[in-house]
Amino acid sequence: MTSARDRQCPRQTVPATDSARDRQCPRQTVPAIDNWRVRFDAIVVAGGAGRRLGGLDKPALRIGGRSLLSRALDAVPDAGRVVVVGPTRDEARDPGGERLLWCQERPPGGGPLAGLAAGLPLTSAAILVVLAADLPDIAPAVPALLARLTEPGEPVDAAVLVDATGRRNLLAAAWRHAPLAAALAAAAPVAGRPMRALESLVRLAEVPDPAGWGADCDTWEDVLALRHRLETRCGERTGLA
Repeated sequence: MTSARDRQCPRQTVPATDSARDRQCPRQTVPAIDNWRVRFDAIVVAGGAGRRLGGLDKPALRIGGRSLLSRALDAVPDAGRVVVVGPTRDEARDPGGERLLWCQERPPGGGPLAGLAAGLPLTSAAILVVLAADLPDIAPAVPALLARLTEPGEPVDAAVLVDATGRRNLLAAAWRHAPLAAALAAAAPVAGRPMRALESLVRLAEVPDPAGWGADCDTWEDVLALRHRLETRCGERTGLA
């Protein structure tokens, strides 16, 4: 059911230029995680301003027939509950109205740490997958992150992707709920603070990302690189809006 708040949220139109063939490009396969018996919720942070894309609504950007936000949501099909932090967008609504929840960071535009703090109270699982909305190739990383977080041995609070340059991405990560909540409380006030403010407050395990699963779409160069990857993967030209 659409709430009054949802009806008041203006829809930002992104012109669609995808062809029928583009829409046939198959979704990226997500490896099964049933063998690990992991119950988890997910938070997708989708409130970025897209400043380096000229202020475009980045999560709604459509490439190959689907939005970046839809691709991020497809990465967590086994999540018990998915919380999207950011303006409500029609193309990613949950027909059932229960699994997918929406909320807004305070203040709007307050940054990813504020978004995480807004979404966390809406989750209940002991383990969370936390993703930025602009990670179109992140699906294969989710099982690897969950496996690292839950593997036997010395416990860790989060498993995070680390790219070839050594940069950690705390928005491409699996977290334990309780340590994340404690870290957010210790980092308060969170508005305007970067995700790296949590690094010294938790025990992190790094998951190498040689395949570029955590590549984001911050710039038009990133968007063009994604289009090239899709063309290579699907064997056809993809539209870009």
